[in-house]
Amino acid sequence: MKITILGPAHPYRGGLASIMQIMARTFAHRGHGVDIRTFTVQYPAWLFPGTKQTVDTPPPADLAIRRCVNTVWPLNWWRIGRELRRERPDILLLKYWTPFMAPCFGTIARIARRNGHTKVLCQIDNVEPHEHHIIDRPFNRYFLRSVDGFIYMSEQVHRELAAYTSVPALFSPHPLFENFGERVERHEACARLGLNPEKRYVLFFGLVRDYKGLDLLLDAWARLKQRENFADRKLIVAGEFYTSKEPYLQQIAEHGLQNEVLLHDRFIPDAEVRFYFSAADFVVQPYKSATQSGVTQIAYQFCTPMVVTDVGGLAEIVPDGRVGYVCPPTVDGVAHAVERMYEQGTLQRFGPKCLEERKRFSW
Repeated sequence: MKITILGPAHPYRGGLASIMQIMARTFAHRGHGVDIRTFTVQYPAWLFPGTKQTVDTPPPADLAIRRCVNTVWPLNWWRIGRELRRERPDILLLKYWTPFMAPCFGTIARIARRNGHTKVLCQIDNVEPHEHHIIDRPFNRYFLRSVDGFIYMSEQVHRELAAYTSVPALFSPHPLFENFGERVERHEACARLGLNPEKRYVLFFGLVRDYKGLDLLLDAWARLKQRENFADRKLIVAGEFYTSKEPYLQQIAEHGLQNEVLLHDRFIPDAEVRFYFSAADFVVQPYKSATQSGVTQIAYQFCTPMVVTDVGGLAEIVPDGRVGYVCPPTVDGVAHAVERMYEQGTLQRFGPKCLEERKRFSW
C-alpha cells in the first residue's frame, strides 16, 4: 500500500514523534511505501509550555520526512489536503492527541478523502484532554467525524470516542519504544547519571504536569523517609516541567526532602533514557487521571517494574501483582505501594515477569 503518515516526527522531540517514526519503519519493512508529513509549526511558541520543541540531531536517513504542515494557517491545510487528494495514498494515518490539532487535521482529512480512494485512519491517544477548555468538544467533533476508522489504546478512550462517532475502532495497546535501546548494567547507568551506586533509586519520569500526581508522590515520600529502611533510598524526578515548578519546590522544602529528591528537571534526550530506567529499582506513575501512558511502555522496554495508580487505562497495561502494583490515586495508596515494592524478593520476581508481559506490546 501507499501510506502517508501525518503527525509529529523529526525534528520534533518526544514520544509521539518516536512512535510515528517506528510506525513508518514497521510499515516499510512489510513492503509498503511510506512517507511522513510533519510540521513547520506544531505549536506557536506562546502556547508551548516547554523550552524547546525540536532536537538538533540529524534526520533519520531511512525515513522520508517532509516538513510542510502549519497547524495555525488555514491556507496551508487546504494546500496539503489538495496535495494528498491528488497523490491518492491508500491510507492517510494521523496521530491525534489534543483538540488543538483538530481544525488542521480535520480540514486536511476532509479534503484528502474527497478523491473517493484514500481512507483516513487515526491512532488516537486522547479524546478528552487532561486540561479542559471550552473549545474541546466542538474541535473534537470536527476532527473525529472526518475519520474512517480509529486505533485506540485504552478502553477509556474508546468510551469517549463513542460519544462522537460510530465508525470502526480497534484496540491495540501502546507499543514499545524500541528506539531507546536495551537495558544496561546498573553500575554503568549510575556512572552515566552521576549517581551513587550504593543508594537505591525510585524514578518519576516524563514531562511534569499537574495531573501526573507528582505532589502525591512527594507527600508519600515524606512519609516513607521516616522509615528506617528508607534511609538509603532516593527519588529521581526526571523530566521537564510543563507547569509551574515553584509549588513542587516548596513542597520539597516543607517536607525537608532536598537531599531525598534528585531533580533532573530538563527534557531527557533519547540517548539518556535507558540509563534512568536501568538505574532505577522501579518507576512510579502516581497519575490523578490518564488514558494510557508511554512511560509504562518505556518501563516494559527495559523490564523495570512499576507502581501505577488505578486511573484511565493504566491498570489494563500493568497487571497488579505481576509486573508491579496498582494503587488508589491517594497519598496513602502510593506510599503503601512503594513500600510493598521493597518487600523481600518482590523486585526480583517482577523483573522477569516484565520480560514475559511485554510480548503483548510488540509492533
